[in-house]
Amino acid sequence: MVKLGVNIDHVATLREARKTVYPDPVYAAVLAELGGADGITVHLREDRRHIKERDLRILKDIIKTRLNLEMAATKEMVEIALDVKPHMVTLVPEKREELTTEGGLDVVKHFNVLKKTCLRLKEGGIEVFIFVDPDEKQIENCYKLAVDGIEIHTGKYADASKDKEREQEFLKIKKCVLFSLDRKLKTSAGHGLSYENVQKIAGIPGLYELNIGHSIISRSIYVGIKEAVREMKHLILTASKMGS
Repeated sequence: MVKLGVNIDHVATLREARKTVYPDPVYAAVLAELGGADGITVHLREDRRHIKERDLRILKDIIKTRLNLEMAATKEMVEIALDVKPHMVTLVPEKREELTTEGGLDVVKHFNVLKKTCLRLKEGGIEVFIFVDPDEKQIENCYKLAVDGIEIHTGKYADASKDKEREQEFLKIKKCVLFSLDRKLKTSAGHGLSYENVQKIAGIPGLYELNIGHSIISRSIYVGIKEAVREMKHLILTASKMGS
């Protein structure tokens, strides 16, 4: 069955809006686990706009599932990861001016840098994923890097306003999932997935995990984090059973 990784960055975003100590992303992570989350995802950004290093360290000690650290492939972040030892790292592109991650990492362009980064992380005992667009050339280069897996960017699928466009993006994602699985890569997906669009993606056979944050945290305003996670997990499991 497809796993659910819950991204709690936006709990920290709300905290930082007033520079207070609440809401606490660690508390949110515990509630997400109680709701059925299979893992907790956080993005430690260069500008520390939401998640802080303190959050990361406490999460590693507190959560009972596994910690997925999204990060840029920089020397600073590699050193933090090797010190904290999250269960897995997902390498993502990062720009200061973006509101959220806008696309996949260009593995072709940055292959040599990523090769060194991936090697250091794997030598440190950390599982390595790379966040990429649904593009076979990018996935092939991930395979050459001998990473553990990839996360396919679903943003264009999620943002599509017309049915035809959405279906085209879905077929592209599905094709790339199969391409990745043929290379024995663990294959996850995420970005922009919501209660309305998640089931079509969750029904793709062989997917390892879906990483979802904004829609779950938004839903939690009305029903609480545990219930919001339960609802998303139910949608994913139902679609996963039908697709398997």
